[in-house]
Amino acid sequence: MPRKKKKIKIKNEKKGLTRLTNFTTKSLSGAFLKFKKNQELKKIKEIKLKKLQENNDLIKEKKELRIWEEKLKKENNKLRSREDDLGFKEKELKSKEEQLKIENERLIEKDKELTQISKELRNKEKELKLKEEVQSRKDIDLKVREEEQVQKELKEQKRKNKEFKAAKEEEDRKKQLEYIRIKEWEEKFDREQKEKEHLENLREQRLKQRELEKIRKFEELENPSTNINFDFNDLNIDKSKKN
Repeated sequence: MPRKKKKIKIKNEKKGLTRLTNFTTKSLSGAFLKFKKNQELKKIKEIKLKKLQENNDLIKEKKELRIWEEKLKKENNKLRSREDDLGFKEKELKSKEEQLKIENERLIEKDKELTQISKELRNKEKELKLKEEVQSRKDIDLKVREEEQVQKELKEQKRKNKEFKAAKEEEDRKKQLEYIRIKEWEEKFDREQKEKEHLENLREQRLKQRELEKIRKFEELENPSTNINFDFNDLNIDKSKKN
């Protein structure tokens, strides 16, 4: 019996402990849950505050980000513009480099041409110098020949002048003789012409005289008593010995 009482007592104690434990457990569990819930609410509140702060920070950051984006956009535009300018300048530089390259090649070719021309000019100068030397010798020979020719021509001219002078003198002498001969012939011709005219005059006078004689004789025959006085002195008769 005592063992049964002990067992019942132990059972009751166990039940009491179990109840106490259950109550304590429930109380503790409720308090813990409440604490946990408060902690969670606190955490949630903190999280919300944090999120709100983060949102504010995010909005601020967004504004700053927009500002930075605008700045970056402007900077990008500037950079693009610079890049475009640089690209254009690079094209210009490339074009200039190509032009310089072409010009350099042209100058190289020109330099080659000038070098060749200079070489040809040197050769031509040598040839010209040789030709000048040959021509100088020819000129000297020609000058000597010309001087000899001039001397010959002077001698020939002197001879011709002498001959011409002699010929002219001879021609002048002949002309003078011809002039004298012509003058003499003219004088002779004039004398002969005058003699012919004189003879012709005499012949005409004689014919006139004969005619007058005939007329006088005829009148004497017709009229013997008529005395015709005729004076032969009235006739222009040349009384020279020849006539």
